Parts: sequence; C-alpha cells; structure tokens
Amino acid sequence: MKTPNFPLGDKELKIGMLGFSEGNAHPFSWSAMFNGYDKDEMNKWCAKDYPAIPNYLGKQPAHTLGIPGAKITHICFTGDEDRTMAEGCAKATFIPNVCDRPEEMIGQVDAVICATDKGFEHVERVRPFIEAGIPLFIDKPMTDNEEDLRTLVKWHDEGAKFISSSSMRYTKELEPYIQNRYEIGPLRYILSPMAKYWENYGIHALERIFPLIGQGVEWVENMGTKERGMVHMYHKDGIHVDMPMGRMASPGAVVCGEYSSKIISSSDSYYPFKKQLDEFVKWLRTGEIDYPFEDTIEMAKIIIAGIRSREEGGRRVYLSEISER
Repeated sequence: MKTPNFPLGDKELKIGMLGFSEGNAHPFSWSAMFNGYDKDEMNKWCAKDYPAIPNYLGKQPAHTLGIPGAKITHICFTGDEDRTMAEGCAKATFIPNVCDRPEEMIGQVDAVICATDKGFEHVERVRPFIEAGIPLFIDKPMTDNEEDLRTLVKWHDEGAKFISSSSMRYTKELEPYIQNRYEIGPLRYILSPMAKYWENYGIHALERIFPLIGQGVEWVENMGTKERGMVHMYHKDGIHVDMPMGRMASPGAVVCGEYSSKIISSSDSYYPFKKQLDEFVKWLRTGEIDYPFEDTIEMAKIIIAGIRSREEGGRRVYLSEISER
C-alpha cells in the first residue's frame, strides 16, 4: 500500500480526474481551477443543470485560475455520467486524455482526484489507485459506513497516501475565528444548516465548523428524515451543534459563545474550492496538510452516527460505538 517517492516535490504534476455524481459537477469547476477553461464550452455543458459553476468561475479574473506546475491531464467518468460528459469536460477545461476505464490512468498520472460525493462507493473507486501507490484526494465525505472506514484507515496505517475534506473547511469568512475567538468566548452553541442530504452534504455542515470545535464530539442524534435531516451533536467541551438539512439555502453558521455570537456566512464559492485544491497540491509536494487524519476519521464517524441514529428512530449514537480499527 505504500506510495513510493512521496512527497512528489517540485516536479510537473499530472493529475487524473475520476468520477461524476448527479447534481455535483465538481470535475468541471475543479479542472477549470487547474487548467483554465473555455467559456462557451463550459456554458454548453453546465449552464442548464449546473449554472452556479459558470457563474462563480465567470466572476474570477483569469490570473486566479491555475495552480503552478499542476494540470489535470486525464479524465474518466463512470457512474452517473459516461464518456460523453467526460469528453465535454475535457473540451471545456483543456484535458488532453479521456479514458474509458479508470485503470487506464495508472502509470500516466502522478495523483488522482476522486470527485464523487457518494461515500459508500469511494473504497472501490480508489482501490486500484491505492494498490498502485498513487496519492489521492477523495471528495467529501470520505465514507459513510463503518466497514469502509475501517478499510480506509487500514490503508492509511499501512502507508497509503490520501486525504479527504469538504471545501467548507476553507470558508473565507471563517478564517479570522479559527485562531482568535476571544471576542466570542468559550463556544456553547452552533447552528450550521446545509442543503441536500446528510449522507453526502452533512459533511459540509460539519466540516465548516469543525476547525472551531476540533475533535471531541461524544454523541449524535438525528431526529429527521432522509429528505429533512435534523442532526444534533454534543462536544465534550459543552458545545451543542444543530445541523438541519434539506431543501434550503444555507445562510452559513451561527456561532454562539459566552461573550458574543457571530454569523459566519459565505458568498464566495470559488475561494474555498480553490484553496482546497491548492492545499491538495501543497500536500502532494511536501507531504504536509493543515489538518490531521484523525479529524477526518472523527467526522466520518459523525456522518455514520447520524445515519445510524436516523435509521434507529433518533437514538443517541455515541461515537465510541463506531470503530475505525
């Protein structure tokens, strides 16, 4: 499982883009952030079903696009979309190689981005690359079930190189409060709403505020349904967190401390996505990442606990019930 010659240093990086999820066109926007893009082709493939992508990309000056020394050079869609959509993404974002099978990238790329947001399929999607010793970024959530969590942690313990995060970790408006919360005081309550389903978007609601609270969540309750999740969790430092999910526009997070409260909103989708990719490339080059893998493990447990609680009638599920090893 070990990844030879990691970190990769200053070499020109060839990166593969893997997978596509319905309702989530990350391969288009992420590839554009590496390679630049053709506006007409981007509109052709995204304007109807994914209008936010050409909208926020179009607001950026051209010089903000690109990551020095790194390009998306190969792409393969399996799952919710096929080669036709992959060819469209390749045309829109200047990717020279479209593959029919993911394994065709092996030996051709230095790293891979697994761009699907279905945690239950990530182990099998990334397995060929883990076995080939290729470093990966795995889109959020890393996984949504205990069995796959154990597999991923085993791979990590054996030396496989991969990271996973939500872009919400890099919300621009959050940054001032990560190191300095003196004006807020000890945290007591957080409200972090999010659209869509707990299984795939709950990690956005969670990771947006995780840099504030850190490890130490003890239990999770989910009193909602799949369509309208209502997740409550408790942190050992006395912090209660509510994360409602569903068909809603998220205003950001409301953070309440003993001294004051703050609304941490975000109107800039580009910044967190771009910073997330910049950090991925930094990790490839240096082996350094700005959050420990133990954070990712705990957040996966919280996602799993939220699903388990909902399926068991809202039962309080302790993270200690979920084993990663």
